[in-house]
Amino acid sequence: MRNYLLGLIFLVFSGTLSASQDFDFIAAREAFQVGNVKRLDEYAARLQHHVLGPYVEYFKLRMRLQATDIANIRYFLTRYDGDLVADRLRGDWLKILGKNQQWLLFETEYPLSVNRDTELLCYYYQNRLNAKDNSVLSEVRSLWFTPTSQPESCTQVFRTLIYSGQITLEDIWTRIRLALEEGQTGVATHINRYLPNSESLNSADLNNAAKNPLRYLDTLKNKIKSRSDREIALFALLRLLRNDTNQAYVQWLKIKNQLTPFDRSFFLGRLGYRAAMRHDPRALDWFREAQNTPQTYPPSDIVLAWQARAALRVTHWDEVLKTIEKMSLTEQQIDTWRYWKARALIAKGQTLDANNILIPLSDEHSFYGQLAREELGTTLSIAGKTYRANANEVSAMERRPGIQRTLAFARMNLRTEAFREWSWTVRQFSDAELLAASEVARRQGMYDRAINTANRTITQHDFSLRFLSPHRETLKNVLRRHELDEAWVYGLIRQESRFIADIKSHAGATGLMQLMPATAEWVAKQLGIPNFRQNLVVDVNTNLQLGTYYLKHVLSTLDNQPLLASAAYNAGPGRARRWRDDTRMLEGAIYAETIPFNETRDYVKKVLKNSMYYAKVLEHGHNSPTLKERLGIVRAKQ
Repeated sequence: MRNYLLGLIFLVFSGTLSASQDFDFIAAREAFQVGNVKRLDEYAARLQHHVLGPYVEYFKLRMRLQATDIANIRYFLTRYDGDLVADRLRGDWLKILGKNQQWLLFETEYPLSVNRDTELLCYYYQNRLNAKDNSVLSEVRSLWFTPTSQPESCTQVFRTLIYSGQITLEDIWTRIRLALEEGQTGVATHINRYLPNSESLNSADLNNAAKNPLRYLDTLKNKIKSRSDREIALFALLRLLRNDTNQAYVQWLKIKNQLTPFDRSFFLGRLGYRAAMRHDPRALDWFREAQNTPQTYPPSDIVLAWQARAALRVTHWDEVLKTIEKMSLTEQQIDTWRYWKARALIAKGQTLDANNILIPLSDEHSFYGQLAREELGTTLSIAGKTYRANANEVSAMERRPGIQRTLAFARMNLRTEAFREWSWTVRQFSDAELLAASEVARRQGMYDRAINTANRTITQHDFSLRFLSPHRETLKNVLRRHELDEAWVYGLIRQESRFIADIKSHAGATGLMQLMPATAEWVAKQLGIPNFRQNLVVDVNTNLQLGTYYLKHVLSTLDNQPLLASAAYNAGPGRARRWRDDTRMLEGAIYAETIPFNETRDYVKKVLKNSMYYAKVLEHGHNSPTLKERLGIVRAKQ
């Protein structure tokens, strides 16, 4: 009895000490964030033996990095070699070395770094260009062609290439157009400095076009003379086009003869792109006109993707095939376009060529991998537990420093830090190690890490970890009331929250089923929940009650089709209805692929893919619907 009491006292004391040190670590981290060196030193003395002690050392070094002796930096890097905290310090140090042009030290340390952001990458390019190493020219040029601003370290790199003629005048105009197309007028103005004064953008015209594009275009008449005039006119047209196809098209007809064939091809391609996203039947005609001008503006993969989708909406298989074949080789290898290319080939009677695409695609654990299987006449089957980590492997994984640091961050609700540490730790794991780590995460209730880690295995899989089913008894009780498919609801929750009960999105959605405050309040009234408060939404049982009621509501108002209800759950019922065709029925897969919101399109496909796997993992039997049956046929609006 005495030994038991001593053990109990020890556990209580250890737990209290651990909690106290966690508070000290959070305080040390806050001191680092506000630059309070004295306060950080005070807490650091108490945290020498804490599992996150290396981070406290990093905080101290980072605050004095400019003045720290090289020997002390290297001592830290050696002590924590292979750890994320060492890579972070090395990256910070390399940026200082690059900024100070200390290239000999930079060249020694750079190859040892792993996480390289754009700022660090541009210091590397500076060093290579200073050494007359032209092997990096293509990489720098690819960095140039972006609509967004780049770190200051890239400015010197770009200047070097501009002054040497490696970035041409046309390249400068191309980036200005990219920036203006995305509404990045600040970036365009910044890049404008590299143009000759006689050719540069008129800043007053640019501001007027940005503020009121319709009024600006109305004043043009026959005033478009220079390259600057044309670019600003196209910018104004694109601003209109973002909100209204017809208004932009009317203005286009007024000024198109003042533009070059190249510019006309560019705008017509964007006109087709926006029209296709709005399911406008004129889209294909505009795409064709864009590609039949005397000087064709090369369409991007994004534009070609929407041309293919517009052709899918009307099952114009010849155009689907031709459009896919115009995409970059990288884009063509995406599972989406391999599948639809195969479907186009089948429609043209080229079954053998189609099967050569479908057979390897059917081995992939994706939405289109499943559809490929069904196209070949087989149904989804999952391997058994080809590998299950034993107790010793799981215990050994729990003792790894990176895993312990992750768990400590998670315990303190520092999710970003936990995510980074976990991702670093598992980045080179074998399948067996990944599954052991996934099991550790599952036991700790870190369901998102468990799922994402199990997802990474290549040859050995455990689908019960990939498709976890926590809170099953609670969910079953709720599902009985609404007669909802368990596999589908699990597939949706997995995509919404990865089963993190208290997660909150940037938009304000909360909990397992990611309910917006207004939706939660409306459902609570329908269910007659007394004294409802928003903080109740993180409660698992409450969240599931609210979420499944709302899901049943949208399902019953959308033809009882999980496809439409999934789209509605993510983007709203009105949009899900609007995305149907005006006059014709759509194959469910075509409806899903032509959803105009990237997030919702990806979401719907993943929810329905998840549903298929959950039906297998939860052993719903042989009568479970196929993916094509789940997708169904979407009736027309009329």
